[in-house]
Amino acid sequence: MATPADGAIEVDVDQTAQLRLAGAQIVDVREDHEVEAGHIPGITHIALGELGEKAGTLDPAQPVVFVCKSGGRSLMAAQALRGAGFDAYSLAGGTQAWQDAGQPLEPEDGHVASH
Repeated sequence: MATPADGAIEVDVDQTAQLRLAGAQIVDVREDHEVEAGHIPGITHIALGELGEKAGTLDPAQPVVFVCKSGGRSLMAAQALRGAGFDAYSLAGGTQAWQDAGQPLEPEDGHVASH
């Protein structure tokens, strides 16, 4: 699976879409109500506060892209998991950037919720 070669931890919407199609794990670290309002199709939901205890459910052999509303929480998650040996990234601009780029959200009428 092709991942950014420059060692960057943040990936843009196009890179995230490519990684998603190639089978990367997309993990949304937002709170329950935020994910219920609208999320990237096919995500795994692990709230940031639960990541430490649930990181073992992720496959360390596969890239993982963390997502939140605007990129702050997902960057913290990506940094933490990189430190644990994962090939981890953060979607720059978060779900808001994903929606702004015209990418799909679930449910069909999904939207980006405030914190």
